[in-house]
Amino acid sequence: MTVYRHFPTKEDLMLADQNGPLVAERIAATPAGRTLAQRIGTALVDSARMTTDRFLLARLRLKISTPALRARHLDNQYVLQQAIADGLDIDAADPEAQFRAEAAASVCLAAMHIALARWARDDGRTDLAGLIAEALAAAFGESGR
Repeated sequence: MTVYRHFPTKEDLMLADQNGPLVAERIAATPAGRTLAQRIGTALVDSARMTTDRFLLARLRLKISTPALRARHLDNQYVLQQAIADGLDIDAADPEAQFRAEAAASVCLAAMHIALARWARDDGRTDLAGLIAEALAAAFGESGR
């Protein structure tokens, strides 16, 4: 009963993700002179270096194999996208800047998603941070790692 005070559903328990604040904090610490994609990508790679573990791998496998969790995962991606935009400290009064930040965050998160899926297929044996960096490089037309 105590668990359900913090997590109203089983899906909430499985999808509880503290990554948003960590990524936003990392983005806020990046130099503003870099491109949006560089700032976001660096934060995602750095965060992966700090959070890679067997529990993450087990949760990821469950999310991939369970349709209801996949759908909720997309909701979490949107929340992370908003946390990233907040971390970029974009002027909320500038809708074009906000649009660019959300677009860059979305592309970076899509690249990270592909890297996570590959990492799960590899049973966590590959370097997740390296896979994310490689996926980002492929998405933005840069040379690999």
